[in-house]
Amino acid sequence: MRIDVWSDVVCPWCYIGKRRLESALARYEHAGEVEVRWHSFQLDPAHPAGLREPTAAMLTRKKGIGPEQVREMQRQVTELAAAEGLRYDLDRSISVNTLDAHRLLQFADREGLGGAAHERLLAAHLCEGETVDDIETLVRLGVEAGLAETETRRVLESGAYADEVAADVAEARRIGVSGVPFFVLDGAYGVSGAQPVDTFLHALRTAGAARGRV
Repeated sequence: MRIDVWSDVVCPWCYIGKRRLESALARYEHAGEVEVRWHSFQLDPAHPAGLREPTAAMLTRKKGIGPEQVREMQRQVTELAAAEGLRYDLDRSISVNTLDAHRLLQFADREGLGGAAHERLLAAHLCEGETVDDIETLVRLGVEAGLAETETRRVLESGAYADEVAADVAEARRIGVSGVPFFVLDGAYGVSGAQPVDTFLHALRTAGAARGRV
């Protein structure tokens, strides 16, 4: 079974959804037959390249709500993340354009390290306050995920894999994805959002049953 996941590395719900899927897979009887593939999706592709803005300030500006409401939103999602073993520090998170981060992830996927790189960048942005549009930072994070430094730097400095990012976004649009995380099991069963573990497990068993795995 293949699970295709559309996700953005600055999305707090995407990391929660990733952990919940992993918890479901830990309970799924045929988890060893499951392949998870990560796909690019930009929550805000219009975010100006090079603009680095505290996420709280960005949310206040874009949503037209007060700082206190933003703090409450971030507190709630931080508590939900903690229940999945994630230690968010959203006060330190910096909103950026994620195109370069996704180019890195596309390269990592080609090298068989897509999952590891996605995990590293989610943690970097949401838990560690890293600036995930900075080339030096992305090179370091890529190396920490297992990529070769010289090739990673070449990819990031060359603009490579932008077409692959665009293709993922176009495919998401084609199948009706408007927000992330979004999971597609075996090309047939869609799960939208960071659903509870039992919902993921039910989807896994439904997709598995369609393949004769019961």
